Amino acid sequence: MVFLVIVYLVADKPGYRQAGAARTERTLTPATPARVLPVAAAMAGLPGTAGLQTNTVPGGSTATFSPPAPSESWGSTNGPYGGRVYSLAISPDYAADRTIFAGTAGGGVFKSTDGGNSWAAANAGISSPWVSSLALSPGYAADRTVFVGTLAGVFRSTDAGASWTAVNAGITIPNVSCLALSPGYAADRTIFAGTNGGVFKCTDGGDSWSAVNTGIANAAIVSLALSPGYVADRTVFAGAAGRGVFKSTDGGNSWAAANYGLTSLDAFSLALSPGYPADRTIFAGTSFGGVFRSTDGGASWAAVNAGIESLPVWSLAVSPSYLDDRTTFAGTTTGRILKSIDGGSSWVDVNAPLANLVVRFLAVSSGYAADRTIFVGTDGGGVFKSTDGGASWAAVKAGITNAYVVSLALSPGYAADGTVFAGTTGGVFKSTDGGDSWGAVEPPMADAFVTSLAASPSYAADRAVFAGTTRGVFKSTDGGVAWISVNAGTTNFDVRTLALSPGYAADRTIFAGTYSEGVFRSSDGGSSWTAINAGMTNLDVRCLALSPSYEADRTIFAGTYGGGVFKSTDGGGTWAAANAGMPDLSVLSLALSSGYPADRTIFAGTWRSTLKSADGGSSWLATNAGISSSWVSSLALSPDYATDRTIFAGMGGGGIFRSPPPPPLPGDANNDGVVNAADLALVRASFNRRAGEPGFNPYADLDGNGIVDVLDMVLIGLNSGKTG
Repeated sequence: MVFLVIVYLVADKPGYRQAGAARTERTLTPATPARVLPVAAAMAGLPGTAGLQTNTVPGGSTATFSPPAPSESWGSTNGPYGGRVYSLAISPDYAADRTIFAGTAGGGVFKSTDGGNSWAAANAGISSPWVSSLALSPGYAADRTVFVGTLAGVFRSTDAGASWTAVNAGITIPNVSCLALSPGYAADRTIFAGTNGGVFKCTDGGDSWSAVNTGIANAAIVSLALSPGYVADRTVFAGAAGRGVFKSTDGGNSWAAANYGLTSLDAFSLALSPGYPADRTIFAGTSFGGVFRSTDGGASWAAVNAGIESLPVWSLAVSPSYLDDRTTFAGTTTGRILKSIDGGSSWVDVNAPLANLVVRFLAVSSGYAADRTIFVGTDGGGVFKSTDGGASWAAVKAGITNAYVVSLALSPGYAADGTVFAGTTGGVFKSTDGGDSWGAVEPPMADAFVTSLAASPSYAADRAVFAGTTRGVFKSTDGGVAWISVNAGTTNFDVRTLALSPGYAADRTIFAGTYSEGVFRSSDGGSSWTAINAGMTNLDVRCLALSPSYEADRTIFAGTYGGGVFKSTDGGGTWAAANAGMPDLSVLSLALSSGYPADRTIFAGTWRSTLKSADGGSSWLATNAGISSSWVSSLALSPDYATDRTIFAGMGGGGIFRSPPPPPLPGDANNDGVVNAADLALVRASFNRRAGEPGFNPYADLDGNGIVDVLDMVLIGLNSGKTG
């Protein structure tokens, strides 16, 4: 390890320099007495100095430094936990290894080795964060093999998820919705992949694939299931969107429709009895017909919905001990989990506390007969677990940083109180430490989807927070503890965005954007509302942002779905498009710099990227470095953005990112995982610059005191050579 020692002396007059020090020292002249830094000597011999440039700095001296960091780069925050979990896979040896994998929409793969109590991302090598399917080798305990299906095809891991390799040779349609491995995989190496254009098969563990679509051409495959006796009977079932169930008895070489008796042809989920070779039992979950059961291998079907009421069933799971306990579980899009202990003949709800969460996936422990364990993946709430056969449930999502964040709001006193509110599909969350940790707060209404949050500019005094929801606007005056409805005058309860005037305490002005009726304005704190849409050619308003000098310049921006950005300079009286350079006109989020009247800076989040304008919306450029998901659903800038440059970005799956990202270890200014000369160079390049001054780099201000100074160099010295 190389140690860096920085010595500084306090001089009692300008120009003092340590005797014998190198000429690259620079005498500093801050308001306090000058501190003399032997920078070049301190850097000598440090690792990572090769290739660094030497540039002239103010004052005539020279220093070695690397180019400054990009204007915006991002790092993930620690939450909120939860999000959209589309697939689950439990280890065949769960009783011993307690391992389960979760595939998410936007956050990639997460893995738990303690039965779901904690999770960690496992994405090294996966190029798409949209994971729709997971499959573990039946011999996972020995071969450590896992497959995932994503929007970018199939990835394979042979080290239990530590690293992944794309295995797509021959797959011509990369959108892989489902996977199924042969129960004899250790010997036959057979895998099936369902895509939106048919079925692909491989017999070499994923190295090469071929289409197997005779009789099923061009079908969008949404579910696959292999017979437990596949090695002998070669039976495969495939569920197709709008085309029902198909069956193959020759390993996928040919298919035939098996739909007799099905009244709904969206077969979202399939599950076979573990005794299928003998009892020929298969279940199908459908979009409108609930659950169907066949006891003759798919030759005929009958609805088995007593207690289900023909709800959309997206997930099914059969007990591994089905022959003894006859237990089956079904998950619906309306937040219900249903259980049958008579082979599907009747069902009862076992869904508390999962009401209102879309159930995406069900997975039953291989040792269910003994441990009674079930996992549920939801659309917004993360993962839930039951260890008593569904009688009770607990959220198990610690570490799954994949929340679908639809709204963000920062306290006006963020610099002091660190308060951030986040509205997600799993509820409302609050952080009081700048996003490092999160806690849930009560939502405005249990059955309302929170689409927008806005904190009063006088939040420290009035504790007022507004929430836009699918049931209208709600207001809290106690920091989010209790809420009341404030909807008078609105004609559309589906509110997508809110924005408050910076002078709200005096003018009581709030703007609301709606799903299909444009923008509304209230001048009485939400008691009444008026539509203001002159010039708006698209009324699907997803986001609003006001100038921090709104009282003077009356400037407001509106982002629409499909129509880009509109701008008003008369308080919403009239609007004009402001879209030059935008690659995508479906704008989900907007945020203005606190210094907008001077710097003219605006950020926009779209389906594809984060965009920045430095000219008041006249032109736009992408700024995405470090963000793992392109779907930027919400943005919020620090009230002190002009000096601290802090931005929060909420993803449509993937949690919350922050710019600048916090360094992973003290002294790692450039966030590359090691403290070395490159970090010292970054600090040196911005040395003696204060927040708000030209040349100030917030990444170099390691101690956050608002000036790049000797204390930042000391942090590097104390941690030189450390990695993390």
